[in-house]
Amino acid sequence: MSVLLNDLIDATEQKLKPWLFKDYAPNGLQVEGRREVRRVVSGVTACEALLDAAIAADADAILVHHGYFWRGENACLTGMKRRRIGKLIEHDISLIAYHLPLDAHPELGNNACLGKMLGFETTGGMDADEQRSIGLTGRLGTPQSLDALGKQVEQALGRTPLLVSGGNHTIKKVAWCTGGAQGYIEKALDLGADAYISGEISEQTTHFARENGIHYIAAGHHATERYGVQALGEWLSETLGITHQFVDIDNPV
Repeated sequence: MSVLLNDLIDATEQKLKPWLFKDYAPNGLQVEGRREVRRVVSGVTACEALLDAAIAADADAILVHHGYFWRGENACLTGMKRRRIGKLIEHDISLIAYHLPLDAHPELGNNACLGKMLGFETTGGMDADEQRSIGLTGRLGTPQSLDALGKQVEQALGRTPLLVSGGNHTIKKVAWCTGGAQGYIEKALDLGADAYISGEISEQTTHFARENGIHYIAAGHHATERYGVQALGEWLSETLGITHQFVDIDNPV
């Protein structure tokens, strides 16, 4: 079964509502390919390895969280960017990317999916003033130590997280935001979280956690953002009747 590319984009836009966000890159169709879509390959980042996997799978479109044309980057089609976009055009494959809208969706978003995987009871958003908050807050069913929660994260994501202790307190309330959102730790503290989870860590994150008494778990940018794009791809498959395949290109970051 196939669907028109424009109809696929329309369905996705209505689901994710990208117009609600001020983002760092264009959301939606970034490179236009063939008119009809039968098979979609999804992945976290539109790296060349994912493009090669999509070509091998005879995909009509690639769906990612991290696409191209980021704010502030060199706009010239040279080097790595030329090779990537050249392959898409040569094989007539569309590239579709959703960044913040995919982080924030209450059902299919990276943060919603991560909270479900970790068994958190979601209680609200970290951005009270936003219609769709990117980061979330929640409660643990049973209070846990930092080490115990770290092991739970490791089992769920298949990756050993980096743990920064903010003291001896147990964790009851938690806040999280996937990817490179380590800077949200200050907001998590203001919201009364005992621990904050994100993907990456910066040098100053360690000192902030230690000196302010909040645990921090750096669980991996890629590892925390594998699930939203999969959920979106499966939703498109169920809604439109097209074939979807997720390809995980490993990234240790």
